[in-house]
Amino acid sequence: MGEHLIKMPDVGEGIAEAEVVEWHVKVGDLVREDMVLAAVMTDKATVEIPSPVDGEVAWLGAQIGEVVAIGSPLIRLTVEGEGIAPASGKAEVRTANKQAQPDAVTDAIAAETARGVVADHPAKSVARRGPDDARRSAGQQLYGVPVRRAEGEKPIASPAVRLRAREAGIDLRQVSGTGPAGRITHEDLDVYITHGWRTAKAHGLAQKTSVEQIKVAGLRRKIAEKMAISKSRIPHITYVEEVDVTALEDLRAALNSSKRADRPKLTLLPFVMQALVKAIAEYPHLNAIYDDDAGLIHQHSGVHIGIATQTKAGLVVPVVQHAEGRDLWGCAIELNRLAEAAKAGTATREELGGSTITITSLGAIGGIVTTPVINYPEVAILGVNKIMVRPVWDGATFIPRKMMNLSSSFDHRVIDGWDAAIFVQRIKTLLESPAMIFVET
Repeated sequence: MGEHLIKMPDVGEGIAEAEVVEWHVKVGDLVREDMVLAAVMTDKATVEIPSPVDGEVAWLGAQIGEVVAIGSPLIRLTVEGEGIAPASGKAEVRTANKQAQPDAVTDAIAAETARGVVADHPAKSVARRGPDDARRSAGQQLYGVPVRRAEGEKPIASPAVRLRAREAGIDLRQVSGTGPAGRITHEDLDVYITHGWRTAKAHGLAQKTSVEQIKVAGLRRKIAEKMAISKSRIPHITYVEEVDVTALEDLRAALNSSKRADRPKLTLLPFVMQALVKAIAEYPHLNAIYDDDAGLIHQHSGVHIGIATQTKAGLVVPVVQHAEGRDLWGCAIELNRLAEAAKAGTATREELGGSTITITSLGAIGGIVTTPVINYPEVAILGVNKIMVRPVWDGATFIPRKMMNLSSSFDHRVIDGWDAAIFVQRIKTLLESPAMIFVET
């Protein structure tokens, strides 16, 4: 057996270190070449580290949340044979020292002896077990009886055998081995697959007492820090209003049915962005950054709309810069581009910063009401809830209408309740009469 040492790779020009944000494997796991082992985060991006070889994870060099220097040891794999030569000097491979470290066969024989089980030389025969155990030697099999191993005893098998068993859904603890000291071979797996014991799944209720500790690291740590700052520094006021978007949905469907091939399909958000730009032109103090340390409000003329976007790594906020200079289709195109970059982890720092006001939406699962947390240090955030068909009284009867709630939060140090209400009411008017969004006043 040999070892393959994987070092923290060079993940980008000028990057000296990276934070380990996710392990996809643990010690003892079997991996194949190109299988993702870990994810590390720099200030610019999250990078996945694949395995260059097949093997078994023997050692992990960092905990979640630890920062590791480029070139430092990160993962050690046990591989079959004498090991694999390092590629381009970026990985170190060394053969295991068999004199200093007894192999698995010797360890197994020592364990058998300690339990008082008589064993012959491992190269010649298999340790003799009790009458209830599967008694096997080369060329002899006992089918239909599960192997009984001592508490905590691990079956002996090579990484290749373990990987094959895992992919086949076989618990090696139930397989007898004919190799030295009971080592499980590929032939043993073949016999087990053909004739072996299948344990029945237990049914019924059972108490669970385990507690998993999850390190808050990487993007999740940054999100936690920013949310904590926002809620501790900003006294939030949340205002909720329902909006009839029936006419808006009809307009959106008509535009999508006649759009050019080079244009994306319109969602609700570009219309909300256009309404937001128009409302800010009338109430510019909502488009601001509050520097509470200096006691200054930075009121911006450019409308840079952050769009809260859920990714596999967590919540990020790509920014549509200068929405006031884009039309409906321009907002849609930029929104799609940024969303794809954010989800792929390729969005730049510039694309993830500089917002002056934020829109948050959970789409079809957006709930009836939410209480959005302001994207510090902004002073307002507009929350879009899901569209539902509800009965609405028109003065004579109930009619079905497509209704949606807007749940918006404001910094009460800067924005009074009255200002928050009239701002949301203006957006409501624009969305309920969407032609007004596109008419110059």
